[in-house]
Amino acid sequence: MKGLYFQQSSTNGEITFVFQEKENLPVTEDNFVKLQVKACALSQINTKLLAEMKMEKDFFPVGREVAGIVLDVGTKVSFFQPDDEVVGILPLDSEDPGLCEVIRVHEHYLVHKPEKVTWTEAAGAIRDGVRAYTALHYLSHLSPGKSVLIMDGASAFGTIAIQLAHHRGAKVISTAYSLEDKQCLERLRSSIARVIDVSNGKVDVAESCLEETGGLGVDIVLDAGVRLYSKDDEPAVKLQLLPHKHDIITLLGVGGHWITTEESLQLDPPDSHCLFLKGATVAFLNDEIWNLSNVQQGKYLCILKDVMEKLSAGVFRPQLDEPIPLYEAKVSMEVVQKNQGRKKQVVQF
Repeated sequence: MKGLYFQQSSTNGEITFVFQEKENLPVTEDNFVKLQVKACALSQINTKLLAEMKMEKDFFPVGREVAGIVLDVGTKVSFFQPDDEVVGILPLDSEDPGLCEVIRVHEHYLVHKPEKVTWTEAAGAIRDGVRAYTALHYLSHLSPGKSVLIMDGASAFGTIAIQLAHHRGAKVISTAYSLEDKQCLERLRSSIARVIDVSNGKVDVAESCLEETGGLGVDIVLDAGVRLYSKDDEPAVKLQLLPHKHDIITLLGVGGHWITTEESLQLDPPDSHCLFLKGATVAFLNDEIWNLSNVQQGKYLCILKDVMEKLSAGVFRPQLDEPIPLYEAKVSMEVVQKNQGRKKQVVQF
């Protein structure tokens, strides 16, 4: 039985994906379940976080968002039984790769999959659903009537965030980075009050948001990365139509919440003073926090269940690419790791 792993070069940090023969699973015991994987979604691997958490290995398992059928349960398992259909996100320290036919998972990382939801939908939506809930519910306390700017709304995550914000009664504004993105967002027109096309680099996002909100500014901003410096000083990878941090601060309303994915965000004293005058807050979106804190396990399971319920009810309609077979997972992961794909890639077994 083979599984997909990655190894990182110690010299240049380059990642290589390899299939490795996997040892037979030990007897299922305690709170673990044996799972036959039916689908596994592909997401970028945060190698920097793994290094900071001292989780580096020679070969690290790949694939964490899984959906499948329970084959066997340990003696202390209380939530599942054989033949249950489940979905979940494997922890960072999982010894098994999700990209493997049979794996072992602790029951506290799984929830039941609704009957109406397909395997690929369940695996493809679970992580982006958790990220959207973390950003909009726990970090910014979204409520009906609020205005929300979701940057890069045509991405797999952006689409789910838009759908959640609209479901909660928010006024949604989103940015499009290309003509294809704009057309994708136009199809979500009922969910979006305004699409800001920034593909030509000439549109002022802050000005457009202030115009849309009558000069009040938006209540919540969910970015997809920001520029920290001027265009002359910024690395080329940062110049992909990202807004400058000053634009975000300008378009924030009084008491606003800025949820950022920029882990190296730097705010100068004038930036902080401007945020202070607005009574605004900045929060960092790290969806791994649920895996790093056992205290939050109950809340985490509630989020997983709610994501599945909204998927079953049609509130969430994830952007999924055509399912791919396991033997193509290596090439697909290379594309995902370089952040070159738009739709969610899901391996179907």
